[in-house]
Amino acid sequence: MEIREIEAFVHVADHGSFSRAADALGSNQPALSRLVRRLEERLQQPLLSRNGRGATPTTAGEVFLAHGREVLAQVQRAEQAMRNLQAAPRQKFTLGLVPHIAKFAILSLVRQLRQQFPQAAVTVVEGTSTTLLESLLMDRIDAAVMYETPRSELIVKRDLLREELYFIGPDTAALRAQKSIPFKDISTYPLILSSRMHAIREVVEEQAARHRVKLNIALEVDAVTSALDLVQEGYGHALLPLNALARDDRPRKLSVTRITEPAMHCRLVIATARQQAASPFIRQALDLLEERVVPLYVTYEKGLSGRVASGH
Repeated sequence: MEIREIEAFVHVADHGSFSRAADALGSNQPALSRLVRRLEERLQQPLLSRNGRGATPTTAGEVFLAHGREVLAQVQRAEQAMRNLQAAPRQKFTLGLVPHIAKFAILSLVRQLRQQFPQAAVTVVEGTSTTLLESLLMDRIDAAVMYETPRSELIVKRDLLREELYFIGPDTAALRAQKSIPFKDISTYPLILSSRMHAIREVVEEQAARHRVKLNIALEVDAVTSALDLVQEGYGHALLPLNALARDDRPRKLSVTRITEPAMHCRLVIATARQQAASPFIRQALDLLEERVVPLYVTYEKGLSGRVASGH
């Protein structure tokens, strides 16, 4: 099996046609067709369903696509490692953060790094957990603070903290009167949840399966601000950590109720790519994040929780 064959198949699957994939690779359609056909012969499986409108992965193709992407990512990391050997060593650190951690942590983290490493090149990027995971695999970032994602042999994760999820609804007398809501009772409400690629959705569905609760998912909305807009207008209820409300700049009237039996949490982790050897500087930067910045966030979240408990 050759890298060129895998690359050809992945590009055709991603672009949905041989012609667009050929343009992206600077090749031609017959050459890509030969490479994909050779790969299918090696695997003894049809990987693409070809039609007049393009090409889509078969069931076997979908399975192989995930492996193909990881293979290409490993090749890219190996090439980058060789380029790094030729480059002059310098202190560089690119960190990915989910948005609410970024809003809270960037200033404190950069200040601390600048004090200890004044000549370091520090880059901070924001993204969803899924986006940050992809960036790690493609070696675009050195580390990420993100929500727990499905297990991958290519990623090393270290638990950072847990965030409690709350039941967020419109500001009604009935919800204001509830101090808490058992998880099983959530099934009686229409829910506005993120798509299946998001960590919070996975946590909610895992709990629902475990406790045999059938969720009534009315809408799928990934943007927190949009989800809160819809909650306020009465289109459904959301399950979110308190920071989702704290980072929302719009004045709103919403009810916030603690979930019990059981309480629900999302885990935030520090993630790095297993094949990427972290430099001493990167390890120091991650230790700094965990030792200095995270305790500030924990204190901040406790304050929010206290305000909910007191009814403010």
